[in-house]
Amino acid sequence: MLVRLTCRPDRSTVLDRVDIGKQLERMKWFLWHGNVAGALDTIEDIEYELDLLPKNGESRKKLVKAVREFRGYVEANQNFIPNYGDRYRHGEKISTAFAESAVNQVISKRMVKKQQMRWTESGAHNLLQIRTKVLNNQLRETLVRWYPGMQNEQETEISEEGRIAPV
Repeated sequence: MLVRLTCRPDRSTVLDRVDIGKQLERMKWFLWHGNVAGALDTIEDIEYELDLLPKNGESRKKLVKAVREFRGYVEANQNFIPNYGDRYRHGEKISTAFAESAVNQVISKRMVKKQQMRWTESGAHNLLQIRTKVLNNQLRETLVRWYPGMQNEQETEISEEGRIAPV
């Protein structure tokens, strides 16, 4: 633990300094390398060290709340936290920021009031739903569920393509 204790002549120990910044860097390293257990242990150490600080003070309360919420987030998502260090070393993508930025630019341009043909919030939502179905190859399946006659049309087309033309 990165807490420095000093002994006084009366043999009582007092907390001289708490280096939470180094603990946070350690936790970040663990998460970057997919070591969720190490990160959770470090968060537990940070919570313990925060309990040693004087209980008054608004900034301490905010920090304690933030650390507890972050611990809850890590615990809830521990199965989905990748090893970014390993991905980076193998040349795999570690961020989708470029795609998110492009989407935000397109959507914000289309939703501006000055735009002659702008999107409504519900229209943008519906368009994104359709685009997601297309990218996941689920659009036809959804449409067939909504319009059962579409499945029969597809089967007819396939059977006609499979027939051998008379000689």
